[in-house]
Amino acid sequence: MMVQDPFISHRNLLFTVAYEMLGSATDAEDVLQEAWLRWVNVDQSQVSNPRAYLIRIVTRQALNWMRTLSRRREEYVGEWLPEPLLTSPDVAEDLELSESISIAMLIVLETLGPTERAVFVLREVFNLPYGEISEIIGKPAATVRQIARRAREHVAARRQRELVSRSEQQAVVERFLAALRTGQVQQLMEVLAPDVVLIADGGGLVAAAPAPVHGVELVANLLTRPNRVITANGLWLNGEPGVCFESDGATAAVSFVVENGRVVRIYAIANPQKLTRLGKPTELAR
Repeated sequence: MMVQDPFISHRNLLFTVAYEMLGSATDAEDVLQEAWLRWVNVDQSQVSNPRAYLIRIVTRQALNWMRTLSRRREEYVGEWLPEPLLTSPDVAEDLELSESISIAMLIVLETLGPTERAVFVLREVFNLPYGEISEIIGKPAATVRQIARRAREHVAARRQRELVSRSEQQAVVERFLAALRTGQVQQLMEVLAPDVVLIADGGGLVAAAPAPVHGVELVANLLTRPNRVITANGLWLNGEPGVCFESDGATAAVSFVVENGRVVRIYAIANPQKLTRLGKPTELAR
């Protein structure tokens, strides 16, 4: 009987590690391709723990990749948002995983330095021992513990204030959809928090707000512009209820942050280069 290659059996896990570090499925796939080329040249009979070894390869490649990404994002047109993934409802059952891959969390992770992000992801999401993380990033375990503590504090200060259940978020998203379909500004405003913020990412390829839009009236009026025909359908986006918009020939994947029964943030990813993973659910693992 043939034994499946460890890279293949752990591929979903490795993709998830790379995606959480980079916020881009396209770049995560490139990292996995580079990791595979290194893996096939390894004497695998000498590898006692293939899972840990592969995570180390992928993490190091992702850290190298971040240097390229930082230069690329400096030249990005407009607001940058993570690349969304279509996920199955099952992903939401793993609360830690679904929270860690949410668009809102990936945006918070962007505020960490590369090493801090790697340590946070490996420790908080994948629960790797400090000793393993130490070997991966090439720093003493005591230093890794300090980095992990700083990263946790940094994320805690910036993450969503109130965690809501998936059922509550789904109910609010459905209210948002119903209000949007009526085209009534007042009905939509009742779903939005007074200080709601909308951030759109068109990448300079499609029309999108060039800067964040603040306030319930501005956001509601933007979404219900006269003579604008919108088709909106619910879907599971990065482990959470989201929406796919189609308007004026353009598509956008939309993620929401919900607090106190209202939408407080709207993330609209319309850059067509980032919408290639919406055709079928992405398999994730940890």
